[in-house]
Amino acid sequence: MKIEIWSDFVCPFCYIGKRKLEVALDEIRGKDRIEIEFKSFQLDPDSAKYSGQNFYESMGAKFGGAEKAKQMTASIAQQAKEVGLEFNFDTMKPTNTFDAHRMTKFAKVHGKDAVLAEKLLYANFTESKDVGNEVVLVELAVEAGLSKEEALAVASNPEAYADEVRADIEEAKLLGVTGVPFFVFNRKYAISGAQPPEAFLQALEKVLEEEQSVSAFENLSPDNGADATCTDDSCAVPTDKS
Repeated sequence: MKIEIWSDFVCPFCYIGKRKLEVALDEIRGKDRIEIEFKSFQLDPDSAKYSGQNFYESMGAKFGGAEKAKQMTASIAQQAKEVGLEFNFDTMKPTNTFDAHRMTKFAKVHGKDAVLAEKLLYANFTESKDVGNEVVLVELAVEAGLSKEEALAVASNPEAYADEVRADIEEAKLLGVTGVPFFVFNRKYAISGAQPPEAFLQALEKVLEEEQSVSAFENLSPDNGADATCTDDSCAVPTDKS
């Protein structure tokens, strides 16, 4: 099974949804055989790099003022706590995530994208680090087990892995993704949003059941293809059945 997750590192429900999926995965036998790929998505592609602006002031421009932003995020922080996450909106640093997505694509080449994605989400929501900052990105990449020299090269080159990020964003549009998190199972089923673990478990079980119930390969050739085939040793000449 393959699960593709479109998400953004400044999306609170992306982190919460990731945890809820993981709760469901813990109920599945053989979860180590499930491939998970993190796909890039930007909630606000035009957002600026962190400039010292207060998080609530930044969000208030979208949600009708700083006080309304505080009320909304307080509710989200409580939901995060219910799945074992600590969100510190008071000190969070609003930023642009394109470079974080580029670094995650670099990590994917080395099989470390899942590790780095978790570190980026934790860094943003719990540690209040600027995940759009080059120094922070390199530090997190190294913590994820990646080469510091290679990570520095990626961070300092704005076009490194940029096409891969843009391709994910365009693919999301083709799939009709308008919000994140968005989970796609075997390119057949999808779950939008940080749904309860039960919803993820139901989807996982459905896909696994379908994979296991695939009928055995059936040979439809006459005589199971005994004639008109070649092996390393010889070729079977078709008999004349007229």
